[in-house]
Amino acid sequence: MIKSLYIRIVLMFLAAVIVSLIAAAVLTGYMYEKALDEKVQDSMVTLGQGLINVYERAGVENRALLMDDVKELLHGMSLRVFTDEGEVETYGTQNRSSVPIDREKIRQALNGETVRGKSVEGVFVGLGFRDGDRKYALFVEPADEFKDDNTVGNIILTMLGIVLAAGSLFFVIEATFLVRPLRKMTEATRRMAKGDFDSDLKVKRKDELGVLVQSFDDMRRQLKQMEQIRQDFVSNVSHEIQSPLTSIGGFAKALKNDRLVKNDRDRYVDIILSETERLSRLSDNLLRLASLDSDHHPFQPETYRLDEQIRQAVVSCEPQWSAKLIAVDLDLPTVKLTADRDQLGQVWINLLGNSIKFTPEGGEISIRIRQDVRLVSVTFADTGIGISPDDQKYIFQRFYKADRSRNRNIGGSGLGLAIVQRIILLHNGTIRLHSEVGKGTAITVTLPYDCRAKIL
Repeated sequence: MIKSLYIRIVLMFLAAVIVSLIAAAVLTGYMYEKALDEKVQDSMVTLGQGLINVYERAGVENRALLMDDVKELLHGMSLRVFTDEGEVETYGTQNRSSVPIDREKIRQALNGETVRGKSVEGVFVGLGFRDGDRKYALFVEPADEFKDDNTVGNIILTMLGIVLAAGSLFFVIEATFLVRPLRKMTEATRRMAKGDFDSDLKVKRKDELGVLVQSFDDMRRQLKQMEQIRQDFVSNVSHEIQSPLTSIGGFAKALKNDRLVKNDRDRYVDIILSETERLSRLSDNLLRLASLDSDHHPFQPETYRLDEQIRQAVVSCEPQWSAKLIAVDLDLPTVKLTADRDQLGQVWINLLGNSIKFTPEGGEISIRIRQDVRLVSVTFADTGIGISPDDQKYIFQRFYKADRSRNRNIGGSGLGLAIVQRIILLHNGTIRLHSEVGKGTAITVTLPYDCRAKIL
């Protein structure tokens, strides 16, 4: 069993070429053999008519002497003259095996008809002429050396051999170029299996193989991106876990000091509890994201008042925004929505929590609902620190924290907006961000009234 695609392609091509050439040779020989025979017979007819004219002028009785004089001119032809009395005279080049001529053709020629014939030995023509009351039939056929001469066949075979050799050489070269991208893909696959996704396949072909290679290269880039995301995810999770664990471990060791005063001991315990809660929130968010990413995440739609749900979220967060003296402005007309109440409740809590977190004391947060015939939009706008244009492109990525130097003391794991975006996508909605540094941020969530339907 041949495993190499290159060898299989070459052998298949050679087999196809050889079969095609044999078929072409047979068909060509069949098509042109008849035409060549007819052309040879036409030449023999012309020769025979010329000889008959000479016979008639010089006298038929002198035909033997005449043929001796012109026998050099008849090189390559054999002549037989039949009389009506059954006699046979032979002139020109003598054949070892003359073409057999049946009596019917001789009779037709004696009667003045032009006879053409072919047998295994070769072609012949017959012409009739008279001398007084006597009838003669002149039959012309090629000599033996011309019968054995297969010049046309040799030319055809030579041409076919040249075509086969040149075509095979050309296809071997072409097959190399054909298989080269597949070999590159094989090598790239082996490297990818070892974790190396940097094999850039540069192929300029536009055919099906080029499309295949381009698709493979697109897959390679996506896998590379996914691998980078996986590595970043592991790195971020490790970092987010390591920081509170370090604090917990450090302050737990400090608590073992017997000379520690009560106030310091209580403060260290509060820090340990705070870091423990931070780890718990991180764990909850990771589990929630994993569940949202799975195909089996529960989705339980129900019809309820969206405006009431948002008001409840504002009330539940009142300790946070009132502590910072933030004014909350609500514009919430009555809206009924069919969606998963718990999931969207998480969205409004996360968005409001972000607005409170990044809005300075004395700032303002506004929440508005807008409706049209098909869609409902909810906008959370604040007068907070804003987000730079460079950060806005990545703000929904997991663990991404815009401008860490300014908000490292604010807290958070960078998973809140990633969870929000995932929930909105599960509800067939969209989320948009508009922000200016120093002026604030506005996030707009757009949903269909029935979140089981897609936004057109």
